[in-house]
Amino acid sequence: MPRSASLTHWGAFTADVRDGDIAAVSPMAGDADPSPLLGNLPGSLRHRSRVTGPAVRRGWLESGPGPSTRRGADEFVAVSWDELTELLADELQRVVDEHGNEAIYGGSYGWASAGRFHHAQSQVHRFLKLLGGYTSSRHSYSLGATGVIMPRVVGTHDDLFKRSTDWNVIAEHTDLLVCFGGLGLKNTGINHGGTTAHPARDALRRFRRRGGRLVSISPLRDDAHGESDWLAPVPGTDVAIMLALAYVLATEGLADRDFLGRYCTGWERFEAYLLGVTDATPKTPRWAEDICGLPAEQLVALARRMAAGRTIVTVSWSLQRVRHGEQAPWMGLTLAAMLGQIGLPGGGFGHGYGSMNEPGLPPLRCRLPYLPQGVNPVSTFIPVAAVSDMLLHPGGTHHYDGRRLTYPDIRLVYWAGGNPFHHHQDIPRLRRALGRPDTVVVHEPYWTAMARHADVVVPSTTSFERDDYSGSRNDPLLVAMPALAAPHADARDDYATFAALAHRLGFGEQFTEGRTAAQWLRHLYDTWSRELEFAVPSFDEFWAAGSLRLPTEDGLTLLADFRADPVAHRLGTPSGRIEIFSADIDTFGYHDCVGHPAWFAPQEWLGGPRAQRFPLHLLANQPASRLHGQLDGGAVSQASKIQGREPIRMHPDDATARGIAAGDVVRVFNDRGACLAGVVLDDGVRPRVVQLSTGAWYDPEDPADPDAMCVHGNPNVLTADVGTSSLAQGCTGAHVLVEVERWGGALPPVRALEPPVVARR
Repeated sequence: MPRSASLTHWGAFTADVRDGDIAAVSPMAGDADPSPLLGNLPGSLRHRSRVTGPAVRRGWLESGPGPSTRRGADEFVAVSWDELTELLADELQRVVDEHGNEAIYGGSYGWASAGRFHHAQSQVHRFLKLLGGYTSSRHSYSLGATGVIMPRVVGTHDDLFKRSTDWNVIAEHTDLLVCFGGLGLKNTGINHGGTTAHPARDALRRFRRRGGRLVSISPLRDDAHGESDWLAPVPGTDVAIMLALAYVLATEGLADRDFLGRYCTGWERFEAYLLGVTDATPKTPRWAEDICGLPAEQLVALARRMAAGRTIVTVSWSLQRVRHGEQAPWMGLTLAAMLGQIGLPGGGFGHGYGSMNEPGLPPLRCRLPYLPQGVNPVSTFIPVAAVSDMLLHPGGTHHYDGRRLTYPDIRLVYWAGGNPFHHHQDIPRLRRALGRPDTVVVHEPYWTAMARHADVVVPSTTSFERDDYSGSRNDPLLVAMPALAAPHADARDDYATFAALAHRLGFGEQFTEGRTAAQWLRHLYDTWSRELEFAVPSFDEFWAAGSLRLPTEDGLTLLADFRADPVAHRLGTPSGRIEIFSADIDTFGYHDCVGHPAWFAPQEWLGGPRAQRFPLHLLANQPASRLHGQLDGGAVSQASKIQGREPIRMHPDDATARGIAAGDVVRVFNDRGACLAGVVLDDGVRPRVVQLSTGAWYDPEDPADPDAMCVHGNPNVLTADVGTSSLAQGCTGAHVLVEVERWGGALPPVRALEPPVVARR
């Protein structure tokens, strides 16, 4: 069996390839903590869920473009590549001629491929820009709230991840890690573009061996690996906890007022709110206890511990994927500022430790090769999580970051490299929204739910069926990725598809610049190498070696330069300092996001009236068995299933009260939808909390009914399609109230991995 090296978002590996598929994988030598997700790769290239050739939905092919309620339920018809190219080029031209380029939505959000050239988003956006432009999206489902609030507060959000405090600095200098949302090592297996080292587990081992302590504030005990102090609050109450800690610091003389005066702006306005001067409600630990369920004495003791040593306050990404999600990272940064340790080794603030394998890793001293995408002639955009609103309400308006935006009238959705049925809330509503455009185009290697809801399905290669190279901005290796196997069946690279379309539409030379894919790889590498301040080997030498080590900035402490000289290194905020109070946000007049961090009671939480109907709080977090929904048919993902369904974790007391036993299949439901899941009992889940990961491929019992139960366990049939606030309109899919009951009937089959009917003609 030939053995070749390659790279995924969850690690570098070598593969044994047999009969055109990956037979076995081994992690890259030297990876201290390789991800178990590599086990999903064997069998993935020839899996039965692959799209084997171009396909068009029968109703669209026979009746022409137009809104349809049959998307997701109709059969498909196989067509040739020439026919697909002609049909798709004609439809793109029709939409542009009749409705303008603004009527095309280039969705394409997702982790489609580890590859610098064959990256699906880059390819489709380059193509659509040369076509004349498209309506685009901003930010991400993972960081929708952070992407708007942090530039307002600290002048950036990118640097919180790529220039965060180094794991080695934490291991050597930090006394206390206070982790809101925990610090789940299962998520540190992945990084966009690829990752070749996983240092978090070893760093935490060294941190603890030196005497460091970790406090995990999460309803899930395993959100922190190893020995930790576990505080299990009512979900969604982290900001109330932070406010109580801040109250203790402020009233016991533990806040660093010199730091607040020199490096921050607006402390006095926030302090008036904290002490209850402005709203007659002091944010005391006793006040917080009634909200979060943690004893006031415990909060007082924690605040004093934080002030007694070198402390980092971390906030997981999950905490901003809720209603009012802007508040948790803002308040976490404010709490760290009150301690006065921002910019000191081992102290300060972190956002996303335990959310991905990027925070804590040293950044590259150079950028990576990339495919130029050009400028989008269309300025219209939406916050990424507003796609259903946009499709359902053309001409409607919404608030966003101080502006009033108008939704365009989308006639064609073009999606390449992503599956919104994993990311997006309220799938029944999303299905209705996808029924409104004239045409939905999807590039996919697999028959995901998004592909099943397309009119035109373009079969794409996987990243293991084409030559490429990849890396990430916080990983030292650029890795060559020679094709491991020939393209499956009639699949093609997205580049080949777009090149054919571009030639058919009259801008082929502009798109390809006269280069094949192989020539692009060499051209991008050579262009990049000429811009570097250090020497690198030739492309041929790099390709033969298989990887290239690049210099990194080791030993970083977040905002150390700002602390050393706040004038020379002023932040990108209006004041140049940390904005605990933002005058700009205050002028927006939003009722759901005021000018300083504040507590807003969630709609989906155990302390509200909705909990009387749906008394369990479901956490829809990232799975341990796959990246999002990728390779759900892989061995690791499938091994986690219970009777073929996604596992749901429950506290034993909650299960007993409902007559539920381990291994049972249950119906998880609320007034938006329902899904089936398999029960795992775990006393490491807070009572009245259940946990059901995202990413199980959506599988409706009746494909023709948008409200049908998902028999596989996708929690997004339950979540509310509302934005975080008027400021960011980010995703709120992490928390939802539900009820759970034992399923007593015959189990419906799971068909998520079975391809739909594709008729020949």
